[in-house]
Amino acid sequence: MTAIENTALGRLEKEGRLLNAVLKGGTTKAGRFGFRGDVALQFQNQVADEKRPPDYSIEQVLTIAQDGERTIPVLAGYLHSFAYLADVATVLDGALSPTGRYFMFCNNIDLLAKYRVKIGDISFHVLPCDESTVWKEMMDLVGLNKDDIKKLDPGGKLDYLLDAARDLDLSCEEISYDDGLKRMEPVKNRNENRPV
Repeated sequence: MTAIENTALGRLEKEGRLLNAVLKGGTTKAGRFGFRGDVALQFQNQVADEKRPPDYSIEQVLTIAQDGERTIPVLAGYLHSFAYLADVATVLDGALSPTGRYFMFCNNIDLLAKYRVKIGDISFHVLPCDESTVWKEMMDLVGLNKDDIKKLDPGGKLDYLLDAARDLDLSCEEISYDDGLKRMEPVKNRNENRPV
């Protein structure tokens, strides 16, 4: 059984950033730790012992980390605003690798846009996400059908999807982070059209 402390996710766990986990543990691959949940980017000020939810997070994160390795090989998640990408780079600094594959779905970029944004020496694929889930978007992106993986347990499904994502060759427009900030659209209110 892989301990999270021995992986690139260990520091995030220690900092209390791994929240709302639907999967947090070993997968079907030896020495691999899987995580599905949220990664807090900005915490609220805490008063005394009260636990408050973070101001914002990378939501619906899908990631794996290998025992004894210092970096995360592949990660996908949802950002409510493209602007948070800078925080992703800061919070995950040292845990990401120039050879890693990182997919960020944003709700405030053009629905037809696909960007590759480099912050430092880390490249992020930035993709639109409108009323869907990261899981579904990633399945579509790598061309998997849910029947392909329905017999697998949650860890096995994550392995299968993220292993496919590592080999994905996406053609994206290369833009700078500042350019992305100029192009981003207003953040949509998630609760706008929801019945009360």
